[in-house]
Amino acid sequence: MGQKPTAARAQRWVWVLAAVAALCCLATVLVFAPGFLSPDSLDQLRQAQGKAPLTDWHPPVLSLVWRALIAMTGSITSMLVLQSAVLWGALWVLARCVWELTRSRGGSLAVLGVGLAPFVLNFAGVVWKDVHAAFALLAACAVAFTGLRLRDRDPRPAVRWALLGLGALFLAYAMLVRKNAFVAAIPVFVMLVLALWRAPGRRTWLTCTAALVAALVVPAAAISLFAQPLQTKQGAQIMLDDLVHVLTVDELRSADVPPGLRDRLVASARECDRVGALSDAYWACYRRPADGLRGDSGELTSLWLSEMSGHVPGYLQYRLRLFATLLFETDYVYKAGITRNDLGIGVAHPQLADMLGSYVEGMASDLRWLFRGWFWLTVALVLAVRPGRGLFAMPVRALGISSAAYILGYLPIMPATDFRYVYWPALACALGLLLLLLGRGRTAQPPAAPGATAGRALPAHQPADAGSQ
Repeated sequence: MGQKPTAARAQRWVWVLAAVAALCCLATVLVFAPGFLSPDSLDQLRQAQGKAPLTDWHPPVLSLVWRALIAMTGSITSMLVLQSAVLWGALWVLARCVWELTRSRGGSLAVLGVGLAPFVLNFAGVVWKDVHAAFALLAACAVAFTGLRLRDRDPRPAVRWALLGLGALFLAYAMLVRKNAFVAAIPVFVMLVLALWRAPGRRTWLTCTAALVAALVVPAAAISLFAQPLQTKQGAQIMLDDLVHVLTVDELRSADVPPGLRDRLVASARECDRVGALSDAYWACYRRPADGLRGDSGELTSLWLSEMSGHVPGYLQYRLRLFATLLFETDYVYKAGITRNDLGIGVAHPQLADMLGSYVEGMASDLRWLFRGWFWLTVALVLAVRPGRGLFAMPVRALGISSAAYILGYLPIMPATDFRYVYWPALACALGLLLLLLGRGRTAQPPAAPGATAGRALPAHQPADAGSQ
């Protein structure tokens, strides 16, 4: 008799968490409506609306998803609604799992509170590939935690594989929308498999890996075959940065490239030096021809390959200097509103947007270290090396490795020093720190979840390997 009221109270708390998450989602949509848009975002919106050709300079999958949402709803705000729903839906799933695994009301509420942190809320409604990648990775974590919650109840194989498929789709989207998210997705993928199978065998690993590869390759091939985005050779942007910052003007002047490109490189190096642009030379210093980098990419690649091998010390110094700037002078911690545009789009609720700006910029001023790359890299390394021995040791380590790999992966390819390149690590590490605290000293499973039958109740004690995988 006494167990039913307890189960009912526990179920009510799940609905309380759902109500809080729904209110936060609604508030996020209202504050950011119709979605904060930078020049990159506006470019993708034009592609989604068919006002500009689809290109691969920005991930075409994002523009195509936006196009589909606009076709279904007739509103560009639909992308903001989707982003907010994924963020708060994932946090609610994580909060519910934490509640059922720990029976900590405060801990489950704190999981939802991660979404209100200034270093998460600052970009939550900005339509950026970095934000999409972060939220997709978070959703994959939520799927993994669902598997962790169900694992000891011995769910049917169909349930395990359905969760694996859903998690793989989220991970594939993260990699499609942000190519370098690959290094962050792999640890999350390992967490997903270990959450679904306590001791997966070789066949299970191979099958799961094949599912992830299929989830990535099939849509990528479909986009390339049917959407046929214009090839822009964006990768040459990184090589351009290296060339104009590592080689001297005299070396560029004697480079074995066509005269037009040689003149642009020399002018770019001088202009970058004049304005003090340490990176992003393509936008800050380069006299761009009409076809962007498409016509120059082959020559830039050839020149980069021939010159960098003879300028290894200079190349390493430049990349380390740029990386140090990302860590210690992290820039662009807040995207305010919508960039002026010719589409007639403006912020729907300016006073709410100003309130958000005061919150984020005030916290960035008072607690600057929360918006610095070095802090989140340090936290990531600590979580990866010392995840504790508690209930959440395995996911804490996975989040730490994912975050550290993502930040360090920018060392050779970083185009700028913006905080959005640290956005996923900040979100993941905040969640990891919280899980480390909540899992400390918890090695025993709680009673069965609300509504569980006696035959499906959780064991009184969790096997020893559950917290150390």
